[in-house]
Amino acid sequence: MKLPFYKYQGTGNDFIIVDQFENTYLQASDQTTIKSLCQQKFGIGADGLMLLEPSSKWNFRMVYFNADGKEGSLCGNGSRCAVACSHQLARFGNEGSFEASDGVHQARWHPHGQVDIKISDINEIEQGKDFFVLNTGSPHYVTFVEDLSDLDIVQSGRAIRYSSRFADEGINVNFVEEMNNGVEVYTYERGVEDETLSCGTGVTASALAHALRHNLTSGSIQIKTKGGNLIVKFDYDGDYFTNIWLCGPATLVFKGEIDL
Repeated sequence: MKLPFYKYQGTGNDFIIVDQFENTYLQASDQTTIKSLCQQKFGIGADGLMLLEPSSKWNFRMVYFNADGKEGSLCGNGSRCAVACSHQLARFGNEGSFEASDGVHQARWHPHGQVDIKISDINEIEQGKDFFVLNTGSPHYVTFVEDLSDLDIVQSGRAIRYSSRFADEGINVNFVEEMNNGVEVYTYERGVEDETLSCGTGVTASALAHALRHNLTSGSIQIKTKGGNLIVKFDYDGDYFTNIWLCGPATLVFKGEIDL
């Protein structure tokens, strides 16, 4: 069977997208196939794979798989790429909504390839001595450092991700350096089990942790990642973060067909 696909990237986070509106090519049980498609050098290569499927009420339903082939939680940059692909397929206009594993999300498509997605409201944030733990659609551990260049991100990230507390379920680990005009974020992602060039839900978690550190009640925080720049907007009333938007580019790399 031949599998048609699209390859998208959002600030260096790259994804395989499969349109399943008319035909079903893959399902959750195809873990080995999905893993092989995502494998660098031997497959198409990607940080994850998404299925675009029909929704009874919304523009589309997105099913996300990590690079290890297992169905994952919300992927921020992946969601933005899914919106961009759906716009290309004429299934999404300038504004709309889509279903993901954690519920329904609003989204906006802009000319020149920028896509914004709305993250669900957040009020449960654990704050430790030198870290924050919160869920922005996916679970994240955020810690602030003086100089990112001093860290081995993979080694340091794995130490936290495979610690006794997080080993079973896994957690994404974000290292954040504060700058005058925002923050810089490096992320170790579970499922990929490596550093990625960017992580949408990770930079969102990092921005909200930054807001708590500085008692911000609203903001538009500039985020620098190895793959490019993102913006996180929010409001905070002391209990809830609301109106959380993740904004940035989402770009078609190529489309193709591969034998399964």
